[in-house]
Amino acid sequence: MATGPAQPDLLVLLLGPRLGHSDNLQCAAVSGRSTIRARLERVLALCERWLEERLDPLPPPEWFAQHSAFRWERDAGRGRLRPLAPGHFDLDELVGVEQPLAELLRNTEQFLRALPAQHVLLYGERGTGKSSAVRGLLTRFAARGLRVVELRKTDLLELPRIVAVLRGAPYRFLLFCDDLSFDDGEAGYRELKATLEGGLEPLPENVRILATSNRRHLIPERSSENRAVRVDEDGELQLGEALEEKLSLSDRFGLELGFFGFDQPTYLSIVAQHAERAGVRVDAERLREEALRWALQRASRSGRTARQFVDDLAGRLALEGTR
Repeated sequence: MATGPAQPDLLVLLLGPRLGHSDNLQCAAVSGRSTIRARLERVLALCERWLEERLDPLPPPEWFAQHSAFRWERDAGRGRLRPLAPGHFDLDELVGVEQPLAELLRNTEQFLRALPAQHVLLYGERGTGKSSAVRGLLTRFAARGLRVVELRKTDLLELPRIVAVLRGAPYRFLLFCDDLSFDDGEAGYRELKATLEGGLEPLPENVRILATSNRRHLIPERSSENRAVRVDEDGELQLGEALEEKLSLSDRFGLELGFFGFDQPTYLSIVAQHAERAGVRVDAERLREEALRWALQRASRSGRTARQFVDDLAGRLALEGTR
């Protein structure tokens, strides 16, 4: 008798596909879990990056012990502290500014002892030692816990974040902004004003602001604003609103110390001091004449002018000796 095509086993027909379907489901589940895990890891990485970009990055605790100077720098949109290697400067080298320097030292001593201390504005003519005085403070007081954080004017917009990084650290911080001045409406002015005094949250007791400027009033004044000044019926001088606003920033520095240009004897004394340290050996009359000529060409008698002259003279003498 002819037989038809072989029939598949009934058990295979009933269970075989189910067994295959189960295996498929198991493989799909494993693959799905791997995909979900990979996606979760990606989401966590994105969240960490997002937090890094928006939260204040705290420096390692040992940084403040190992370094005395820092700069606030922006990196890929994030601001953070970077350690610096500050140059050594002896405050005894500053001549002709003994009175403001003594006041600066007194205020710094109070600050280091956790006594009431002022924010400081060093103002005056260029090259008179304002920035050098700050470097000298660090040289003299770093071993006692003084730290300096250098800020650019554009960093003032981030003052609350910077202060938050320093709050509670066991050191005394000077936020140092060199050559500070503002034009009308320039960014950073109001942030600095609020930080100095007037915000709801005061600066921590371990932070003070120290700025240098060629201007005593950090915002230029216009003649039209001065014309708005009047004397009231009681004989008191009343400033116009615009001028009052501009003066209010400088007023928030409790200590304003002037560094001014020197007379000729002081300038020549500084020249002689730098020449001795540099080992320059020339006739005293030649030193005097060339130093005065150098100052006249630059329309300035200052410590910077004296140092630049001595550096130039030392270089010329060395060059002459090799010929």
